[in-house]
Amino acid sequence: MSSIDAPSTHPSAVRTLLRLWPYVRPVRARWFGAAVIAVVASCLSLVIPLVLKWIVDGPVASGDTAGVWLGALYLLLLGVAEALLFGYRRWLVARPLSRVEADMRGDLYGHLQRLPVAFHDKWASGQLLSRATADLMLVRLFLVFPLTFLVVNGVTILVGAVILLMQKWTLGLVLLVPVVPLLLLAGAFERKYAVASRRSQDQAGDLTTVIEESVLGIRIIKCFGRHRSQARAFRELAGELRGTELHKARLLAGISAVMTTLPELAIGTALVLGTVQVADGDLSAGTLVAFLSTALALRWPVDSLGYLLALCQEAATATQRYFEVLDEHREDTGAQASSEPQASSEPQEGRPEKDGGLRFEGVRFRYPDADPGSRPVLDGIDLHVRPGETMALVGATGSGKTTLTALVPRLHELTAGRITLDGRDIRELPRERLRSMVSVAFEEPTLFSATVAENVRMGGPELDRALETAQAGFVSGLPDGVDTQVGEQGLSLSGGQRQRLALARAVAGSPRFLVLDDPLSALDVHTEALVEASLREVLADTTALVVAHRPSTVLLADRVALLSEGRVTAVGTHQELLRDSAEYAWLMSGLSASASAAASGEEDGR
Repeated sequence: MSSIDAPSTHPSAVRTLLRLWPYVRPVRARWFGAAVIAVVASCLSLVIPLVLKWIVDGPVASGDTAGVWLGALYLLLLGVAEALLFGYRRWLVARPLSRVEADMRGDLYGHLQRLPVAFHDKWASGQLLSRATADLMLVRLFLVFPLTFLVVNGVTILVGAVILLMQKWTLGLVLLVPVVPLLLLAGAFERKYAVASRRSQDQAGDLTTVIEESVLGIRIIKCFGRHRSQARAFRELAGELRGTELHKARLLAGISAVMTTLPELAIGTALVLGTVQVADGDLSAGTLVAFLSTALALRWPVDSLGYLLALCQEAATATQRYFEVLDEHREDTGAQASSEPQASSEPQEGRPEKDGGLRFEGVRFRYPDADPGSRPVLDGIDLHVRPGETMALVGATGSGKTTLTALVPRLHELTAGRITLDGRDIRELPRERLRSMVSVAFEEPTLFSATVAENVRMGGPELDRALETAQAGFVSGLPDGVDTQVGEQGLSLSGGQRQRLALARAVAGSPRFLVLDDPLSALDVHTEALVEASLREVLADTTALVVAHRPSTVLLADRVALLSEGRVTAVGTHQELLRDSAEYAWLMSGLSASASAAASGEEDGR
């Protein structure tokens, strides 16, 4: 999701921030305790003007030097107590609120793992990264500082207003005059800042996406000399973000100026009126000093309201963006609800062959974001891969081969029809159980920033056998053997090496069902022959569906299914289809010609 896809509606900041309560609830005692301590510490600052009044009207007026020193000691003790209380408050909330941030980040990561592939196809990775990092940092900052001090400053202002009215109610009313316009301005500021804050955080996510794509695609950028255009695109996005941040700064500067100016005018007016009253004898000098000191003590709580409101709105936007992801429906971890009795998910021995193996029955599929009236990618697939059989899937580019293989482990959900494993509908199987039965290897191999062993063992425990099957003997020549870190996406390895490790991962668990999407496309013909020879032993003990783009891969299969425009148009052995299907013969002739050219090229290069 980019900034242009952001929701047009903005729920109130309060309603949005209340969604944080389940995370805050476990630490509510410490947070409330810290808030009370902060209120007490802030209110101590309002005692200082009362001590000043006593000093001016008492010891100073009477020339009592000892009383002045006693008053100074009181002021010092009040200052030290206030500082200690604020420090204790910070210590009290630091650990639990960092735990809140960690819990939220853990929940987000766990939820991302359970969201369907269609979600990840739609969302930019940079947007997700910004939600897991910068947005959660803003949430923690909000819980540590703005949330507490909105309460603290609100209580301080109320207590201070009462003290002002008790000292001289006429002057107190003068200071309260700006309250109404300040509240109206704060509401208008909150609405405008909400829009700017959302735009800023979405643009930051877009910028993160550009950076990530540029790093991952650095080889392409360099090979095609696109560094200038990429830098230009980055500068444009950075410029947009800068403009939004400046707009936010102008809004904050405006509200801060008003929040400072109106109270200052009120204090100045009260000072003039109070001075006149002291001169007329209607007011003591100590009372005026205490009154003005109280008013000045309230300056920071009032002046900071604009800044605190801005931080709260930033946190509300970050919270909204966080829950946008958490509100996405994740894959169900159990079996899909069904009104029919569910059979046991355990393998059943002695099942008739007609029900066993991998079966597609009337399978139709259309991508979730496709036009409802568009033609399905797969339209009425009926196919049966018998138990222990290897079925090759052949078809022209765009015929739906990869999509069909992705349906077996439920990376996508069927639009219609059903897929069964040994007679059991895959939607009735818990996903964990389904994916322990089905192992996959994709044409584009994905490796993680981990060791070779860790990458392969993601598929099962049989490391040595899996590496041998995939002819991955090159691993022994790596600096640390199977303990070698392969680097991000395995880019420190060649394409063929990555593909062999992905194949090893697929067979490491001795799966009952194996789905391979052209797993040997990056191998030279000699390595391919070795891999195919060892792969035959694995395929003899499993039910496999193999997408084939090479005649040699087709020959691994017992039967072949021809996929054309989302339909299975022919099924048979390789020789039968060569004889009976013109389309299959045409595809095989093209593949054979390509393979011959590749082999000839290898001979010429030797």
